[in-house]
Amino acid sequence: MVAEASPHLPALSRPEPSRQTVSFELMPPRRPDAAPKFWETARRLVAARPDFVSVTYGAGGGDRDTARDVVSRLLAGTPVLPIAHLTCVGASRENVSEVVDEFLEAGVRSFLALRGDPPRDQPDWRPPAGGVHSAVELVHLLREVEARRCATDPAAAVRGAARPLTIAVAAFPDGNVQAGTTRAQEVRRLLEKQQAGASFAVTQFFYEAETYTDFVAEARAAGVTIPILAGLLPTTEPRRLRRVEELTGVRAPQHLLDALDSRPDPEAQYAYGTAYGTELAQRVLDAGAPGLHVYTFNKHRPALDLLEGVHLGGPASVPVDDADLAGRPWVPSIPTPAPAAL
Repeated sequence: MVAEASPHLPALSRPEPSRQTVSFELMPPRRPDAAPKFWETARRLVAARPDFVSVTYGAGGGDRDTARDVVSRLLAGTPVLPIAHLTCVGASRENVSEVVDEFLEAGVRSFLALRGDPPRDQPDWRPPAGGVHSAVELVHLLREVEARRCATDPAAAVRGAARPLTIAVAAFPDGNVQAGTTRAQEVRRLLEKQQAGASFAVTQFFYEAETYTDFVAEARAAGVTIPILAGLLPTTEPRRLRRVEELTGVRAPQHLLDALDSRPDPEAQYAYGTAYGTELAQRVLDAGAPGLHVYTFNKHRPALDLLEGVHLGGPASVPVDDADLAGRPWVPSIPTPAPAAL
């Protein structure tokens, strides 16, 4: 039964169903000459009005300063929430705490907490005794650093109350090939990350909808309640799919590789791969995925076409004003005025 509206208050309408979230992963440019192309990609992705953009940095933290600069520019010059990747493999607690402090000082309030990969060229490598050894420990450390700052700095406490720290974590629907874990083990790890204080999870990319839906069902049965975003890789380039298999161990289905290889040219491959990715995205959304996180590899066209295929792209009329991020100095030590909103 619907109650009558108060004479003093407007009647409340039934809220519209909220759309699923959209987000992108960006990789900071490793060379100054790559910066203009990177910022043009960022500009076009921001124009799609994503809910957030995650910013990686390389193994061992080699790109950390550049990543922090990218995050700072996104914070200052766009309406999009940037999420800073944070890895801990091979680092001491003191070092990780210093990095967290640096990001927090720059205004970052959202992190993606990852263990990171051990050095590939050191088969006998072992993590340091006093280090942060897992993503679970990293989530705990993030919460500890934030609590310490709030306890010792009233201004930090106010900022923390107004903008609570958000911590995303990774989920591995088919197990983590590099870590040698199974799906069941990764379900347990995700539960531990949630108990440590994780806010939501983003899956590694996958190629079959059942990979995502079965993992989510097992995670829910185990007690995981945080949102689990579906991570997708545009399937438009067979070369890229084979390369990411080398990096992650996640193999594309042979039928997909064969179909792409049989196309006569890159545009035909692109059309087939976009259709495949769109169908995959639609299936996980129909199954209840709260959103899509697209691993862009710094290419805007495949990511935006994938979202457009499931009607989650930004409106075509979204203006991209004349802010020229690509034309600004790339080296972080050169002071620049804050860029205008994109």
